[in-house]
Amino acid sequence: MALTDITASAVIQAVEEFDRLGHDTFLERHGFGRARRYLLEYNGRSYDSKAIVGVAHGYLPGQEALESGQFSGGEGHAVSVLRELGFSVVDGPVDGA
Repeated sequence: MALTDITASAVIQAVEEFDRLGHDTFLERHGFGRARRYLLEYNGRSYDSKAIVGVAHGYLPGQEALESGQFSGGEGHAVSVLRELGFSVVDGPVDGA
């Protein structure tokens, strides 16, 4: 499956997992670093956009979460997937999201 197969429901499931585990544990468990540029904004909170997309892939039927090195978090990849699904992604310096 491609990044473009990710659904809004899968993104929300990844966000819920992030909230349950906490920021650092979520990133560590899935092998992602902190976002350097792009943050998903959802329900008044900010999330590392690339990590959310990678984990969301694992919520698709028969799929596993993607690792950080398997895709780009930039404008033409994870960010565009989130925006096409109707999510808000902010672009700017990240200061301890």
